[in-house]
Amino acid sequence: MAAIVTGLIPILRTAVDTTTTYKGRMVWFGFLCIRLVTLFVAEMPWFKLDSDFSCNDTSDSLCTRACFNRHFDRSSVMTWNFLFVLLILSVLLMELFTAHMRAVFQKRSTREKSGGEAEAQGDVKGSSGFAPDPAGLMALDMHKSRKTVLFYLLSVVLRIAVEVWFVHVLLNWNLPKLEERIFQCKVETCPKHFCLVRAAAEKRMSIYALLSISGMVIFISSVFCLYVIAHYFCNFWTQRSQNV
Repeated sequence: MAAIVTGLIPILRTAVDTTTTYKGRMVWFGFLCIRLVTLFVAEMPWFKLDSDFSCNDTSDSLCTRACFNRHFDRSSVMTWNFLFVLLILSVLLMELFTAHMRAVFQKRSTREKSGGEAEAQGDVKGSSGFAPDPAGLMALDMHKSRKTVLFYLLSVVLRIAVEVWFVHVLLNWNLPKLEERIFQCKVETCPKHFCLVRAAAEKRMSIYALLSISGMVIFISSVFCLYVIAHYFCNFWTQRSQNV
C-alpha cells in the first residue's frame, strides 16, 4: 500500500501542474484521492488476519493453518489493491488521450506560425478539439468531436465496470467470510476443529466504508454518463438537423 501511495503522488502532481484539462477531470482525481485514503484505512483491520484467526487448538497447528487457507481461499487486500490500480488506469486512459490531442494541437499551431496561416487556422479551430479555459488552461472541447465524447464515455464506463467488480468482490468474497462468528472447519483431516475470526466488526466496517465509496462513484459516474450523452449528442443531432 505504501508503494501505491508513493507512486500516485507524482501522478497527482502532474495532474495539478498540467496546462490541459477537460470536463470533470478534477472530480475523477478527487475520487482517486478519496479511494486511496479509504483503502488505506480499510486495510488496517486486515493486516493481522492470520493472527486474528484462531481455532480450538494452538495457532501453529497444521489444522489451524489448513482451516485458515480453506476459509480465506481468496485474497482480500491484494484484490483491493489490484482493482485500485485498474481504477487509476481508467483515469489515466483519458489523460493519455488528452495529451495526444494536445500534441496534435501544438503541431498544427506550429504549422500555422510557419506558413499557410489562413488554411491552418481554419484547420485548428475546426478539429483541434480545444478551447480557452477561464483559468488559463487549454480545455478539451467535446462539442467539436464525437469521437472525443465516445472515448470519454469509454473511460467512464470502464471506471463503472471496475467499481461494480469491486462491489462484487466485497459482497461475495469478503463479507460472507465474516458473517459466522464460530464455524466448523471444513477440512476432512480436522473434523472437530471450530474456528473464529477476531475483530470481525472492524473488518465488516471497513468493507462497509469501501462499499459506500464505490456506491457513490458508481452513482455519480452513471449520472455523468447520462449528462454527457444528453448534453453533447443532443447538440450533435441539433447541429446536423440545422445543417440539413
